[in-house]
Amino acid sequence: MKADNNSVIIKGNKYGIVVVLDPDIEFDELKKIVSKKFKESKKFFEKAKMAISFEGRKLSDEEQKEILDIISNNTDMQIVCIIDNDPKTEELFKKTLEQKLMEIESATGQFYKGILRSGTSLEFETSVIIIGDVNNGARVVSKGNIIVLGSLRGNAYAGAGGNTNAFVVALDMRPTQIRIADTIARSPDKPVKDETKEAKIAFLEDGYIYIEPLNKSILNDIKL
Repeated sequence: MKADNNSVIIKGNKYGIVVVLDPDIEFDELKKIVSKKFKESKKFFEKAKMAISFEGRKLSDEEQKEILDIISNNTDMQIVCIIDNDPKTEELFKKTLEQKLMEIESATGQFYKGILRSGTSLEFETSVIIIGDVNNGARVVSKGNIIVLGSLRGNAYAGAGGNTNAFVVALDMRPTQIRIADTIARSPDKPVKDETKEAKIAFLEDGYIYIEPLNKSILNDIKL
């Protein structure tokens, strides 16, 4: 296909430029047009620091580098970043960012001091350390981890944002119900009488919630 004046279109604002490239002409011919267009537009981009994105044509990494070199050689503009318009890449970045934010929320936390009595419900965006008891009929929800420095006899829901690495710790673990992400564990209808108070941790593994004594080995396996 023969090149024309619209084979390369430069659209810009004070923050960045979009270079629209004809997908049908030969790449060598395209490079000549890019060079000509940016040489003619040099005064508009003098000493500018810009972001750039490419549309209209899928470029390999090498082709992208060649065009960036042409722009650099024909203008005083400094390209500070390249914006990828690939929806699949954008979705991947979005999911990765959401996961990282979830990990940060789980690793940070806040304190709550007091006894949660029956009918009380508290929800937290981050992990929470409760200094006090969570009585039967009370409910605690956290997108991160739940740590109860007291007795847990009510409901605890950790990893409410879908974090399967979340956990629940209590100095006296006797919950009515524990939920981690989408998995639920309930206490038996007739719980075995056990007067021994022992710090325990509830965690999710292979689709099941396990409640085990909190020891050094378990602590080393905790993922924040």
